[in-house]
Amino acid sequence: MASTNDLCNRINRKYKSMSKGQKLLAAYITENYDKAVFLTAAKLGTVVGVSESTVVRFAATLGYKGYPQFQKALEELVRNKLNSIQRMEVTYGRISQTQILETVLQSDAENLKATLEHLDQDAFELAVDIILNAKNIYVAGIRSCASLASFLAYYLNLIFDQVHLLHTNSSSEMFEQMVRIGREDVIIGISFPRYSMQALKAVEFANNRDAKVITLTDSIHSPMNLYSSCSLIAGSDMASIVDSLVAPLSVINALIVALCMRKQKEVAGTLEMLEKIWDEYQVYENTRLE
Repeated sequence: MASTNDLCNRINRKYKSMSKGQKLLAAYITENYDKAVFLTAAKLGTVVGVSESTVVRFAATLGYKGYPQFQKALEELVRNKLNSIQRMEVTYGRISQTQILETVLQSDAENLKATLEHLDQDAFELAVDIILNAKNIYVAGIRSCASLASFLAYYLNLIFDQVHLLHTNSSSEMFEQMVRIGREDVIIGISFPRYSMQALKAVEFANNRDAKVITLTDSIHSPMNLYSSCSLIAGSDMASIVDSLVAPLSVINALIVALCMRKQKEVAGTLEMLEKIWDEYQVYENTRLE
């Protein structure tokens, strides 16, 4: 499995055999990857002082099919390397103040489209089967991904009896909640750049105890996939100090719907019981507008 700094590794391996112009490109990209990621091949050549064709050959030398594929690898490097302040600075240089709404929504739409095109249907069906056959279901999402984990766990609780949303105020507390996890159980680990070490430790812990591991992450190169039995990939583009989680949420919605379809009678019975409880305890507002 390629590492998250695969581009850096490729540059290091090929550096000695590069031409003078390619070495200039390698040096610039290594030192200014946060700027290079938003440059076209022609613009990158101008900045470094080489021709556009040299830039294209440089990408090919590194083993990429073309400059667009090289740029995607550069984007992945950037997303995993930049801290929150740097991410904000990059965004300021990329989005016009008058086009924020349009740019962010368009980016979300592109993430959804890319996710639909590339999500492995077999992996999705396998995830459904694993969850259906699990004795206990653990859900782990840290920091910004905690909202996704909470959303998923809420609906899983309507479908299954033994659902455990991991609370992660500390690493030791997380492991204490997972102390009984075993081969009949599954953990669903959710993490997107910048990847959380706590989320990674949670899925590693589960894997070491022979539990099934389902990951929801952004790339096959995500460190979360080192321990996964089944990986669901959803697009997540950098939008500022945060990442877009629209596509991951959509995948979660699809997962919940698929599980409900497979357990229709049980879910219907649970909802019928809940409706009575909600009415009795006035959980929802029933006032009608006249």
